[in-house]
Amino acid sequence: MSEPFFMPGSGPAPGHPTAEPWRRRKRWYSPSDGRAGTARSHLPQRSTSHDGVCSRICAFVLCMVALQFLMTSAMAADESPLREAEVANFMLGNGMEVVVIPDHRAPIVTQMIWYKVGNADEPPGKSGIAHFLEHLMFKGTKKHPSGEFSAKIAEIGGEENAFTGSDYTAYHQTVTPESLKTIMEFEADRMRHLVLTDAVIVPERDVILEERRWRVENSPEQLLEEEMQATLYQNHPYRIPTIGWMHEMEQLNREDALKFYDRYYAPNNAILVVAGDVDAGRVRRLADETFGTLPRGPDLPARVRPQEPEQNTKRIVALTDPRVTVPSFQKSWVTTSYGTAEQGEAEALDILSEILGGGTRSRIYQELVVKQAIASSGGAYFNGRSLDPSSFTVFGSPRGEAKIEEVEDAIDAEIRKIIEFGITDVELEKAKNRFVRSIIFARDSQSGMAGIYGAALATGDTAHDVEAWPLRIRAVKAAEVQAAARKYLSPDRSVAGYLLPRESATSGDKSR
Repeated sequence: MSEPFFMPGSGPAPGHPTAEPWRRRKRWYSPSDGRAGTARSHLPQRSTSHDGVCSRICAFVLCMVALQFLMTSAMAADESPLREAEVANFMLGNGMEVVVIPDHRAPIVTQMIWYKVGNADEPPGKSGIAHFLEHLMFKGTKKHPSGEFSAKIAEIGGEENAFTGSDYTAYHQTVTPESLKTIMEFEADRMRHLVLTDAVIVPERDVILEERRWRVENSPEQLLEEEMQATLYQNHPYRIPTIGWMHEMEQLNREDALKFYDRYYAPNNAILVVAGDVDAGRVRRLADETFGTLPRGPDLPARVRPQEPEQNTKRIVALTDPRVTVPSFQKSWVTTSYGTAEQGEAEALDILSEILGGGTRSRIYQELVVKQAIASSGGAYFNGRSLDPSSFTVFGSPRGEAKIEEVEDAIDAEIRKIIEFGITDVELEKAKNRFVRSIIFARDSQSGMAGIYGAALATGDTAHDVEAWPLRIRAVKAAEVQAAARKYLSPDRSVAGYLLPRESATSGDKSR
């Protein structure tokens, strides 16, 4: 079981993370099988014909006007907030929050338990303890010994996994509706009755150390990403890798794990999200019979972390590695997030990322890949779903004989154009359509919808905020996108990262 890993330079980071693995273009590695997942929107293509007859052209135009009206009406209905009757949100007596998302298209159900604690909540010197505990949660209880939960999931033909992020840790299973009570009982049992001994601690610590070697130290992309984060955040714990620093991971012990478990794993610090072939009444009854019998834990203080000082420097991180064959460039800024933004600002950053680098219709792709043909890839992403200030990133790789400096200069030029001249209304509407459709397509996945609600509620939003998200995106104005770019994307407060082949002719001078 493992945390999602976001690949720099390959698209937005599920982000944030986030991780937000369900957001399109955000590549993440499934904790279960290590495969990259990307949800993309594919719009139906409709062909038209032209016969040159004026009357038919007029008729065609009138039909298109009527069709546009119908499509707009249908889209508005699709984008409207999920109705109260569809999504239920309530609290158990012990303070555990529950969200139910009925979806009766297939006889399966996904349960997710989100704990409002991630690696940004770890004590100093104990990096990786949140992820380590995620592993240890599969070691069993007195009632259900190690392996029994997973064996039961396999017996009933279900799936399970878990992941750790900076702001939350989540465990999830997908089973038949008839098995929902069973997995609720198992999950409730390990929420408060986990048994940890030195006999399980030491071998599992070796597992996470090996996981770090495999996922991070064996990957130049991940090594650069780790250094970028540590440079981008000068004070906030988002600078610490989720999996932990190796020298601190080696010292984690049973006492560290128990302290973290006892402090954070309690019903009043957890969110239960159930999506699938269920109704709110049945979930409420089962939740009361399982999770509802657990005692409330101690009230936790507000999640106040060290915040960033004012950033006034341009920083550079360069990694040269013989394993790199194609150089790449990325540049990041600390920005606001949905957890900290003033009204409309995070939505404007989402639209800015869509216009600047959201797929093949974006400015970066069209200018660098299609028109200038100097880049093999390029884009931008905003990691908006976090409790504290987050980040905005642009990236690209040179193509053919082009230098990495040309890619960087061209991306910077596209940013300057938006800061100085703004965006067009047509561009804005197209970006909104693409973004909102990605939200709509997320409804096609039970785990995707459960993930959106879980991450949002674990980082300070409400179920109503999630339901209103498409409408808030629709309300973004062109001037707000330009203002967000001007406020956050200053080259004097950025961190530029270069991933370079050893002795590369494209490495150039990175001190400029």
